[in-house]
Amino acid sequence: MEGRQNLQMLLLFMMFLALLMMHSCWQQARQIEAISYSQFQSYLEQGKIDSLVISQDYIRGMFKQATPEGHKEFVTSRVDPAFAGELQRRGVAFSGEPAPGWVKQLVSWIAMPLVFVLIWTLFSRWIGGGGPGGGFLAVGKSKAKVYVETGIKTTFQDVAGVDEAKTELIEIVRFLKNPQEFGRLGARVPKGALLVGPPGTGKTLLARAVAGEAEVPFFSTNGSEFVEMFVGVGAARVRDLFEQARRSAPAIIFIDELDALGRARGIYPQIGGHDEKEQTLNQLLAELDGFDPTVGLVLLAATNRPEVLDPALLRAGRFDRQILVDRPDKSGRLQVLAIHVRRVTLAEDADLDQVAAMTPGFTGADLANLVNEAAMVATRRNAAAVGSEDFAAAIERMVAGLEKKSRILNPQERKVVAYHEMGHALVAMAIPGCDPVQKVSIIPRGIAALGYTIQRPTEDRFLMSRHELENKMTVLLAGRAAESLIFGELSTGAADDLAKATDIARGMVMRYGMDAKLGPIAYDTESGQFLGQQEGAFWAPRRFSEDTARRIDCAVRGLTVTAFDRATAILQRDLRLLQIAAALLLERETLTTAEIPRPARVEEMVDAPEEGP
Repeated sequence: MEGRQNLQMLLLFMMFLALLMMHSCWQQARQIEAISYSQFQSYLEQGKIDSLVISQDYIRGMFKQATPEGHKEFVTSRVDPAFAGELQRRGVAFSGEPAPGWVKQLVSWIAMPLVFVLIWTLFSRWIGGGGPGGGFLAVGKSKAKVYVETGIKTTFQDVAGVDEAKTELIEIVRFLKNPQEFGRLGARVPKGALLVGPPGTGKTLLARAVAGEAEVPFFSTNGSEFVEMFVGVGAARVRDLFEQARRSAPAIIFIDELDALGRARGIYPQIGGHDEKEQTLNQLLAELDGFDPTVGLVLLAATNRPEVLDPALLRAGRFDRQILVDRPDKSGRLQVLAIHVRRVTLAEDADLDQVAAMTPGFTGADLANLVNEAAMVATRRNAAAVGSEDFAAAIERMVAGLEKKSRILNPQERKVVAYHEMGHALVAMAIPGCDPVQKVSIIPRGIAALGYTIQRPTEDRFLMSRHELENKMTVLLAGRAAESLIFGELSTGAADDLAKATDIARGMVMRYGMDAKLGPIAYDTESGQFLGQQEGAFWAPRRFSEDTARRIDCAVRGLTVTAFDRATAILQRDLRLLQIAAALLLERETLTTAEIPRPARVEEMVDAPEEGP
């Protein structure tokens, strides 16, 4: 290291000397004036020339006194004396082309070679990987971003809502800080930990927190960065990544989006069984088997698609731990909100507990975005702090979309939308056990929503009974029922409601075994659901007969028809209230819970719906 510094100092000194020499030459060149031959003769006759140096092509001399421009020397090209005399007698101005100075000659001889050397150097650096682009021949080098221990400020204090995952990772931190103490009873740290969870739950943040707590170098990369068009590049990058990490041990290697690299082998046999991705995966498996866990090298990875990973990658001894990083519950959401509101000014009426209750299913990334949106709403209205109304507006913005005030509905459409949304609200308020209605609006939002009804759950729910699912279907179909009662015809506004109600009914019949005649059998065994994806998004082969399929269709139709009839009966009973509430909604466009007329409560339906024909 010291020798390298001495070489750098020597190079700097040589560059300084070269600059001094170039400056001196430039100053000398400024004192030489290139003149014409006729002007030279004039100076000669006037006696201004002190001395001359005459060559075959040019004359170089000194002035007795410097010119007003400061020139002490001159140079001119020679002209044949007889021809010069003839021209002078005829009064013709003439001059030869002065020979270029030695500085210009030096530049002309060196400039082009220097340009060529510069181009070749840049090209060589690009080829060899010395430049910023990495280089053609450097495709086998790892592209992992290396963060030294002082470059990571994230700790477990910055992570909330995933206490169980943090507990699992604390042992890895303890080992990296003190490997000898951790292994005194013969235990070894897990070679790898796989963080599994839906997008936005904080998997990458957890990995950075582990590195920040352990205060060790952190190698961060993405699974897609190992894949290139050249065969063998991915395997070379895996080798280079682990070699760098070994030299910096104890260290952490973090591979985000592991599914891009570790997809199961042989799932596409018709394409070929041994492609570039499989070579890369094989190299990763070899590296996981090859490194010694006692040196302090830990592999962390994250994915939201664990079902597509190769089984060999998940076996014990490679990724020993699979840590679930799920969406936070209400208390977890409250902790996440408390972290993100540190950067904003909160009003006295801002109730984070209420915000946490209004955001079931939100991930950590969603909550961070929510706080930012609320701060922007407060800024737009020139408020001094972020209040509860700002959080409510931000939730509506994220759930229902942006208000489309420019989308003007004609009077008939506004009336249909008002009855549709009020049908949802009144049925939800009439059925016991439904989530309370927070707001009803006929202001268009998002891409296709012409109105919306927001229900706020009172608590996180992890199980739902048959009756609760039926109540949910009834509320979904209540908008369509209101249109049918008032206008005697149906519109396309209930398309999304129908799709959601049908999905619930199909799930009750095919996945949950809630149909008495079909029995407790799971007809839908979709196993390829990715985390964070909705059910029914992927095609699955049918494993039952045509007769069973007909009975399933009849049962699904029976559930939806029963829910629609039930919603129609509830609204028919309070038809006058529906008309009053819809007129009020048309007038104000948005109604809160306190402003909606309350219908009479109905008893829960306990009888199972009849099977369709």
